[in-house]
Amino acid sequence: MRQSKIERNTKETQIALSLNLDGTRQNCIDTGIGFLDHMLELVSCHSDFDLSIKCVGDLKVDGHHSVEDIGIVLGKAILECLGDKKGIQRYSTFTIPMDESLATVSVDISGRPYLVFNAEFEGKIGDFDTELIEEFFRAVATYGGITLHINLQYGENNHHKAEAIFKAFAHAMKEATKIVCDYIPSSKGMLE
Repeated sequence: MRQSKIERNTKETQIALSLNLDGTRQNCIDTGIGFLDHMLELVSCHSDFDLSIKCVGDLKVDGHHSVEDIGIVLGKAILECLGDKKGIQRYSTFTIPMDESLATVSVDISGRPYLVFNAEFEGKIGDFDTELIEEFFRAVATYGGITLHINLQYGENNHHKAEAIFKAFAHAMKEATKIVCDYIPSSKGMLE
């Protein structure tokens, strides 16, 4: 089974996360940050992953530690779920429109973490600092061993721009983690 349960406790955050890559879109998300909850629910819904996250963070400081640490734990869970990555599709690119916004996310589950983030945000969405979107995906890519390219072609509304990115990420991950063969998809014979 491609499932993982991880707990991570620091002086800044206490996180419990469970992930099932072969799920049925079941989710229970409570990060203490409403907009992030919404985005992670979309990730579950559009990837078909089951995702449960409970985070208690130092929100009296700001949301940075919570957002980054959730990205760290989600990346670790993805890596654990995939094991040796045998049979996965590995690559995927997906483009999502959200009203006036258009975002493309490309994924290579290569074992080589890298983030390209071509998206501009200013200000906040509710109480959520939009600069944390990049921090979240950097943590996921780094700890998940994922090469991740995020390109926002255009958009005006911050909510729509973020939603297009998170949905495109979900669909790209759904395709890249799909089992399509019985071998490790690499000329090296391994992905790490």
